[in-house]
Amino acid sequence: MREISFQAITDCVARLCVQANCRLPEDIARRIQKARAEEPWPQGQEILDRIIENYQVAQEEKLPICQDTGMACVFVKLGQDAHVIGDINEAIHEGVRRGYRDGFLRKSVVRDPLDRVNTGDNTPAVITYEIVPGDRIEITLAPKGFGSENMSAVKMLRPSDGVAGVKDFVLKTVEKAGPNPCPPIVVGVGIGGTFDRAALLAKKALLRSVDERNTQPYYADLEAELLEKINALGIGPQGFGGKTTALAVNIETYPTHIAGLPVAVNINCHVTRHVTEVI
Repeated sequence: MREISFQAITDCVARLCVQANCRLPEDIARRIQKARAEEPWPQGQEILDRIIENYQVAQEEKLPICQDTGMACVFVKLGQDAHVIGDINEAIHEGVRRGYRDGFLRKSVVRDPLDRVNTGDNTPAVITYEIVPGDRIEITLAPKGFGSENMSAVKMLRPSDGVAGVKDFVLKTVEKAGPNPCPPIVVGVGIGGTFDRAALLAKKALLRSVDERNTQPYYADLEAELLEKINALGIGPQGFGGKTTALAVNIETYPTHIAGLPVAVNINCHVTRHVTEVI
């Protein structure tokens, strides 16, 4: 049994809050640069140039890439042989509290969905746990802005809708979103499980590198097909037209009930932020 202190977790989360908000993941940066090289539409080229300039300045000056520094989504892989000294939930919340304060990041969380009073420190975080072998803790911090989150959707399809129904739902969701999620976007798709599991699958799909395809050839081909069809919509960077509406489509699946076909689409803007540390 390996002991991990409350302070170690808090320090880790605080670091990740700042890193995630100020530094774009390398795979996303490479994909944006590739999109710029291949974008034929002049207005699309201009927007992509400004996007590249923005994330480069953010990294150099240690400033947030986007003013919406998001709600802190924290994914924890907790080793079954790791013993946390203290309350791990409170350690994570304290890390978010400190990271957003010390990093001068915008506090965007309200204490209640209806009374709308800001908590003042961007807590609570949204925490998802997974128990895994080992004595380490892997923490992934993914700030989620709501310009893109608001464009996401879940639908309980019928099994008879099949893959055609899945494709239609994904494409209609992206088309309806239009310029609102600040394209070029990354599209996370969750298929299967239950209502809530499909949504979690879609969220987790956004954590996967855009350079990494689904390990099952069938779904890898579906990712490629959907990406091509989304980019054919012509929405383009920031909605100004062009061939670069999405950078990637990532699909995650889970077994489901004989009577159901749950599908969720979680959209992320071009500032697809996430960073991982193991302690």
